[in-house]
Amino acid sequence: MATRSVATVFGGSGFVGRYIVKRLAKKGFVVRVAMRDPEAALFLKPMGAVGQIVPLYASLTNQPTVHRAIEGADLVVNCVGILAERRAGDFQRVQADGAQTVARLATQEGVQRLVHISAIGANVHAASRYAATKGAGEAAVREAFPDATILRPSLVFGPEDQLFNRFAAMARIMPIMPVICGDTRFQPVYVGDVADAVMAALARADAAGAVYELGGPRIWLFREILAYIVRETGRRRPMVNISLGMARLQATIMELLPSKPLTRDQLLMLQQDNVVSPEMPGLKELGIVPTPVELVVPAYLRRFQPGGGRRRVLPEEQSGGVTDLSMQTRD
Repeated sequence: MATRSVATVFGGSGFVGRYIVKRLAKKGFVVRVAMRDPEAALFLKPMGAVGQIVPLYASLTNQPTVHRAIEGADLVVNCVGILAERRAGDFQRVQADGAQTVARLATQEGVQRLVHISAIGANVHAASRYAATKGAGEAAVREAFPDATILRPSLVFGPEDQLFNRFAAMARIMPIMPVICGDTRFQPVYVGDVADAVMAALARADAAGAVYELGGPRIWLFREILAYIVRETGRRRPMVNISLGMARLQATIMELLPSKPLTRDQLLMLQQDNVVSPEMPGLKELGIVPTPVELVVPAYLRRFQPGGGRRRVLPEEQSGGVTDLSMQTRD
């Protein structure tokens, strides 16, 4: 990778994007952080030298701004994705049409390499609109830029995640830990490993046109993840199974909230296993050793412990945290 080459990262200030930006800057790239709110990306500037990291406005639904962000770039990474729609059709506009726009303009501008971050479970025939539009985005990228590398991570964890942090916050304030679809399998992957996979995909000739599924070293049941969070936060929280019928009712109500903590579409995704297919290449083929949850998560969950992690959690304070109860309601 040549020093002072230009790399554009769409969604570069997001959870995954910031780790990619940091690695690109370390390699000497001038990094354009393309996003709808450039002010929100100013925290990235210290990751590089003066003028090396350049936030600029770009919206995947506004083609001229996407073109400006890509023009003159050598490499492009698209890590934009949304988990819930603010307006009907956002999934299609962002994850399918937006992905197509980036890939088409990258081809038009002679970009050398394109990495598109999708998700395990992406499938145009999926019941979930999230997964279906991720699948449509992959197909559009492949058609417009055949040599693009597609990465499909499982749930991504790290200090800024909305997985462990979210449920740890719930454990701190709720008397129970609700469990929805507790037997669904996940393979959480560390955000730093995903960023390293992007860098490997940009550098390796054999990654051009390939699809990789990214997962950590262990497959977890969802209830195991929640039980682990309860233990690490030192809380006494019974695990209470919530039926799908009750969960659908809760999701319908929560969709009315601005933050949309749970949607019916997310509930559809939660019913599907999210693990790496044994037939697909992954981190190993990219030369990356996956990082275990247990090596990273305890450090950033400590603040959710009683006393903010400033005192030792006694064994008796953790007991009872994995009690498994049930709320028997029929769908």
